[in-house]
Amino acid sequence: MSKTSISRTCRRLAICAPIMATTLIGTNHVLASEPMANACPVDGCEVKILDVKPAGEELMLTFKANFKPDVSKNHLHVWWGEQYDIKQVGRNATTFGVEKGKWHRHDDYPNYTTTGAASTSIRDGAVTVCVTSADRNHNILDASLFHCVDASDHL
Repeated sequence: MSKTSISRTCRRLAICAPIMATTLIGTNHVLASEPMANACPVDGCEVKILDVKPAGEELMLTFKANFKPDVSKNHLHVWWGEQYDIKQVGRNATTFGVEKGKWHRHDDYPNYTTTGAASTSIRDGAVTVCVTSADRNHNILDASLFHCVDASDHL
């Protein structure tokens, strides 16, 4: 290797070293443009219903989650609380010793309008709407992480 190419390599390395160090060591800063990850944080995928509003004959729910729902990965299940328990709204219901119920799976975020198994038309008098997270196989991720609200004022 000639003196000139060694010099060029060192210059390149000197310019690249801070970038390489940040890449190898990491940083605590998160860029504002980075999208929210679908993976669950250590404390689990959590979702809460922040707001409920009428949307014609249905309800519009506004969620806050600590992950980005994606129906082909971790996503949301919505159901009527008087009809089913949290343990019934996933394909893994039998692992909890209960019969599988009905829910609507989706990744609409942060706003979602009830439909399918979560439609107001099939609530049969139920007034409590609930949400939880599920995996790509529609299994409930954690039966202790769900949120329900009384929607009676909007029905």
